[in-house]
Amino acid sequence: MSDAQHPNDPNQPLDPEALDPEALEVEAFEADGPEVVAVETAVTDETVEVRRAPRYGAFLLAGGVVGALVALILTFAFPENDQFDRGQVFGFLLLALGAVGVGIGALVALLIDRSLSRRGGRAIVEHESTHRTD
Repeated sequence: MSDAQHPNDPNQPLDPEALDPEALEVEAFEADGPEVVAVETAVTDETVEVRRAPRYGAFLLAGGVVGALVALILTFAFPENDQFDRGQVFGFLLLALGAVGVGIGALVALLIDRSLSRRGGRAIVEHESTHRTD
């Protein structure tokens, strides 16, 4: 072991593999600084399915906004009614066309999701888990 990597030097990181296991335990109890802990890392490979997916919330919100804009346009496109004022007409149209817009947004998101699912692939992922050895 070189002097540049001396285990009692607080400026140097410790390499647990470079130290003698018995010395590691002794230094853990005699050290004035933080305790040295031996760790073990297990690496496993997993095969995962990778694909893109649309954000459904964005499509639902966009459909609702488009429905609200169409309701606003239709409210002022026709002359005012004697029975209902423009606010009531807008409210009725907003309820109906907002729901239709959200439904169409969901349908578009589902169609995009269906088309993107065909382009999916497989990938191998390394999973590391580190735990203490006692």
